[in-house]
Amino acid sequence: MNASDEGRLIIISGPSGAGKSTVVRQLIEQCELPLVASISATTRTPRLNERHGVDYFFLTEEEFARRRRHGDFLECKQNFGLQNWYGTLKEQVAAGLNAGKWLILEIDVEGAMEVLRHREFDPITIFIHPGGLDELERRLRLRGTETAESIAARLETAAVEMSYLTRYRYEVINDTVPAAVDEICQILQQAKELNECSKS
Repeated sequence: MNASDEGRLIIISGPSGAGKSTVVRQLIEQCELPLVASISATTRTPRLNERHGVDYFFLTEEEFARRRRHGDFLECKQNFGLQNWYGTLKEQVAAGLNAGKWLILEIDVEGAMEVLRHREFDPITIFIHPGGLDELERRLRLRGTETAESIAARLETAAVEMSYLTRYRYEVINDTVPAAVDEICQILQQAKELNECSKS
C-alpha cells in the first residue's frame, strides 16, 4: 500500500447542539477523500429498518461484556439513562484503515480521550463548537424542543466538554455548516499531503 492509499482515523467531538452530525454527513458526501463513518457496536435493540453491520453492530449484553473483557473496544461507555452500551471495535477500525478508508469517529470527549490512549492509530482530532456557550444556548432555545431544565443540563455538560478543547489538534467553529465542512475538508486534505510528503 503506498502513502496515498493509507487510511486515517479522524475523531470529531463537540457539545450537543454544535451540529456535528450534520457536518459529518455533509463532509462524507462532499469531501473527495475516501471518508466513511465508523460503525459502532451497541447492546440496544435494532429499530425498524436498521441493519446489523450497516447501522450498528448489534451485540447481546453477554457478547458485549465478553468483548470488553478481552479488550476488543477502542472505546466504550454505557448510556445510563437507557442502560445500553455503545463502543467502537478495534477490529472494525483496523479493517477500515487497512482498506484505505478515512474513518470518522463522531464521539464524545470521554471516548476521544480513551481512543488517544491507543497510540497505534494516531488520529486527527477535531473539536466542533458553535463559538461559545452563549451561542450554544441560543441555538438550543431556537430548536423549541428543549425544556429549561434540559437546556441547563446540556449547557452544564457542554461546559465540561469545552474544557477539553485544548486536547484536540484542530478547533472548528460551526458558524455555518458549509463553511465548517469546507474547513474540515481542507484540514484533512492538508493532512493527506503532509503524510504523502513524509513518505516520499
